[in-house]
Amino acid sequence: MSTPRPDHGLARRIQRVTASALGPYQSAVIRIGFSATFLLFLLRELPHRHEMYGPDAPWRWDLAQQLISGNQAFTVLMWSDSAFWFEVVYALALISSLLLMLGWHTRAVSVLFMAGVLSLQNRSIFMGDGGDNVIHLMSIYLVLTRCGQVWSLDARRARRREAAAEDRGETVRRRVPGEAVGIVLWVVLGAVLIGATVGGGLGGTVWMPVLLWALWAGQGAWWAVNRYAPRSELRTLLDVIANLAHNATLVVIMAEVCLIYATAGWYKIQGSRWQDGTALYYPLKLEYFTPWPALSGVLASSGFMVMVLSYATVIVQVAFPFTLFNRRVKNVLLAAMICEHAGIALLLGLPFFSMAMIAADAVFLPTAFLVWLGGRASLGRQRLFRRRLFRGRGRVPAPRAAGVGAVPGVPEPEVAESGDDGTPTLVR
Repeated sequence: MSTPRPDHGLARRIQRVTASALGPYQSAVIRIGFSATFLLFLLRELPHRHEMYGPDAPWRWDLAQQLISGNQAFTVLMWSDSAFWFEVVYALALISSLLLMLGWHTRAVSVLFMAGVLSLQNRSIFMGDGGDNVIHLMSIYLVLTRCGQVWSLDARRARRREAAAEDRGETVRRRVPGEAVGIVLWVVLGAVLIGATVGGGLGGTVWMPVLLWALWAGQGAWWAVNRYAPRSELRTLLDVIANLAHNATLVVIMAEVCLIYATAGWYKIQGSRWQDGTALYYPLKLEYFTPWPALSGVLASSGFMVMVLSYATVIVQVAFPFTLFNRRVKNVLLAAMICEHAGIALLLGLPFFSMAMIAADAVFLPTAFLVWLGGRASLGRQRLFRRRLFRGRGRVPAPRAAGVGAVPGVPEPEVAESGDDGTPTLVR
């Protein structure tokens, strides 16, 4: 009799899913993309905020209250009808969007970002479009991801903490900078959550209070275990739960993007204007959707280009979900869809819809490309700051003779060979 052999491949897959949060760069791009989109939208509508979501909106507060009582949606704007409360909520939505984009205490700020998005959109549901629906969904998904692993202030603080601990040879974890801020955020958000729960301000659904309380309690447990038992089995269990939630949420985001494109493509197939290749012509002739009339007119005047772009749009949207298992074809179609959304932003004047869809598409971008893009951005930032530094200081002085003008007790910097750009590099 032969003994069954363990399936090492399956074990490795389970280990990979539970031991790490997959797609750190993709989740970071999603975080940056959606928070930046909502931030820019709020800044653009800053002069019109009262007419869209505030006390001067056509959809008055009493009408919104009747609607909320029916659909049981969550919005903190229903806590009060005062103009001051509206300004506070709008300002918090702006600040949370900025902080989430920078990656500052992403776990707490992502919850505030979600609350801001849901509060404003559920207050006036007739003001949104397809891009707002995507932001609405993604704001909920982001709170379940570990989207601050890279390209965030949290990641930079973690690297500096680890480097300082290695330099000191620490074996016991000490209080670190930024920890007090996290504790204060946790206490304040807990007090607000208690008040909202008691006052019935979390909407009429069950999932919202359960999600908020689970996130708040989980964050407290995470801090306590990480503080007092960083190498315990309980810490490992919390890591596994966080990784599973993150990876499952990424799968949901991927499925959501595929569903958006598939439904859009199949609905287009059923339209007669898409079937004869003239669908793109009509929005190019609408004044509301032509920020550049001359450019739209040139494109609309070519029947061949209108037909090609109309058919290409349908083909790409329908085919994309079926190409996920072929990396090369998937990347080509992904680039085509990103270019398509860039064209929508330019030709039809829908920049925030396009930004939201491009941010959602980023979940399929190759990791190697994102790492290369991050390296190019980091190199460009270093060169920019270095040029500013040398411009402010002027020419670097020539090497001095040993002991001339030296400060007692301070070692002199040595001037190494010139770099690639011809500027000397100081080495201590």
